[in-house]
Amino acid sequence: MMQHVHTFLDPIRRALVTNPDGEALVCGDRRITYRQLDERLRRLHGVLRDLGTEPGDRVAVLALNSIAFAELYCAIPMSGRVQVPLNFRWAAPELRYALEDSGARILCCDRDPGELADVVDRVVRLDTDDYEQRLTASEPVDFDEGGVTADSLAGLFYTGGTTGQSKGVMLTHRNLIANLWNMQITQPMTSADRYLVIAPMFHAAGSVSLLQSIAVGATQVLQPAFQPAEVLDIVERERITQTLGVPTMVAALVEEQLQRPRDVTSLVGFAHGGSPIATEVVRRGITAFPDAAFLHLYGATETAPIITGLDDEVELIETERGRSTGQAVLGCEVVIRNQAGDPLPAGEPGEVTVRGDNVMIGYWNKPEQTDAVLQDGWYRTGDLGRLDDQGYLFLLDRSKDMIISGGENVYCTEVEDAIYTHPAVLEATVFGVPSDDWGEAVHAVVVLREGAELSEAELIAHCRERIAGYKVPRSVEFSGEPLPKSGPGKVLKRELRAPYWEGRDRSIS
Repeated sequence: MMQHVHTFLDPIRRALVTNPDGEALVCGDRRITYRQLDERLRRLHGVLRDLGTEPGDRVAVLALNSIAFAELYCAIPMSGRVQVPLNFRWAAPELRYALEDSGARILCCDRDPGELADVVDRVVRLDTDDYEQRLTASEPVDFDEGGVTADSLAGLFYTGGTTGQSKGVMLTHRNLIANLWNMQITQPMTSADRYLVIAPMFHAAGSVSLLQSIAVGATQVLQPAFQPAEVLDIVERERITQTLGVPTMVAALVEEQLQRPRDVTSLVGFAHGGSPIATEVVRRGITAFPDAAFLHLYGATETAPIITGLDDEVELIETERGRSTGQAVLGCEVVIRNQAGDPLPAGEPGEVTVRGDNVMIGYWNKPEQTDAVLQDGWYRTGDLGRLDDQGYLFLLDRSKDMIISGGENVYCTEVEDAIYTHPAVLEATVFGVPSDDWGEAVHAVVVLREGAELSEAELIAHCRERIAGYKVPRSVEFSGEPLPKSGPGKVLKRELRAPYWEGRDRSIS
C-alpha cells in the first residue's frame, strides 16, 4: 500500500523500489524502464536549470502524446517549476494568449513554433534532436525534496478557448496527488497493468492516470494522436489492460471493433469521461468489448479532475442508476445547491458543487472568475444535476446549455440519449434555437451511419416514443460531416448554435 505520497517526487521513488526494471513508457518502437525514466527525469532537471529557469518559472508544452511529454509532465513540477500544457488544436492567437498570460519562459514543442517563439525566452524542439541532445549533454541533477511541497503549484491547465477567454486552472501537487488516490480507488491498477493513453495529454482525460501508473509501477503505452484502428491494433499487440477515452472516442472505437474485430480480451477496464455519454453507446460498447468493465468518470479540470465514478456500469446499464455518473470518490464531497447556494435534498435538481483536496486553488490572474466559482471551500461546477438517496449523481446538463421551452426545462442529454437509440444514428447533439412560440425550441444535429437513411419525421416519431412531447426535437439537421469537436473531443455545441442566435442580445430566450 502506498504511503506518504505528497508530491510528484513520491510516485517515481516508489516505482524505483517496487519495479525498477519494469517498462514505464512505451511509444511506437521506444521503450524505457523505470530506472531509465528516473535518470532521464534527473537529466531533464539539469536541462531546466541550464536553460536558466528557477523554481516557480513556467514551462509550456505544445505537443502530441509522447515519451518526452510524459517526462516533461513529471520533471517540471518535480523541479519546482510549473508546467503549462497547451491545446495543440488552438489557433495561434489562443496559444499566444496562454503563453503570455502564464508568463511561460520556455516552450517545448514538436512543431515549428512560428511567432510563438517571440513570446518565450527559449524554444526546445521535441521533433528534432534538440531535446535528446540536451538530455545527453546534461548531468543528472537530484531533485530538491525540501523545495517542493504538497501546496507548491504544479501546473497551469488552460481550459476552453472556445467559450470565451481561456482560464489557467492552478493545480497544486496536493490536487494532483489527490487525483492519484481517487483513480487508484476507482480504477485500480498494479504493476501488471498496461495502460493505453489515447486522449491528448494536455487535457485531464489524457493525464488522469499518469501519476497513478507510475506510483504502482504499471506500463503506460502512449498513442501520439487518436486513430481508432491504430488503438485497437495497439490493444491487441501490447495486450492493453486499461484505457480511458472521451465519449466520441469510445463511440469510434466501438464502431471499429464491431466492424473489424481485434483480439481485445486483455482489456479489462474501459473508462470514459470528459462529457456525457449516450446510454446506447455504452450498450454497444459492452457488446464490442465484453471482457471490459466500463467505468463512467465525471470531473473537471478544476477538480484535477475526478469527482465521481460509476465502476459497475455493465451491471447497472439497464437500471436507473446506470444513467448516473456514480458516487463521489473518496475524499471528495458533492452537494447539490439552488441558486441561492442552499443545499438541496436528494432528488432535487440544482448546481453540482464540490469540496476536497482535488479542488483547484483558483484561476491564474483572474480573481473575479475565481471568486465566482470558489465559495467557502466549494467549487461551483456550473453543471446541473441531482443526487439520489445513496449519493449517485445524475447529470442533467451544463446549466448554460439547458433549454427552456414553453416554460419547461429540457435537458439535452436526455434528448440525445433518445436519438442515439435509433440504429441509423452515428453522432448527435442537441441545443436550443430561437422560437417565437416557445422561447426556445429543441434542435438536433445528426450524423447518420454510412449508407443509412432517415428522415426528420421518422427521427422525431422515434423520439416521441421515448421521451415527453415537449422534449422531442422540433427540428432536425442532418450533417454529412462529423460533429465539430474540441481538442479533447467534446462536441462544440456553441459553434453549432451560434448561427441561430446571430444578431440577438442573448443566446437564450
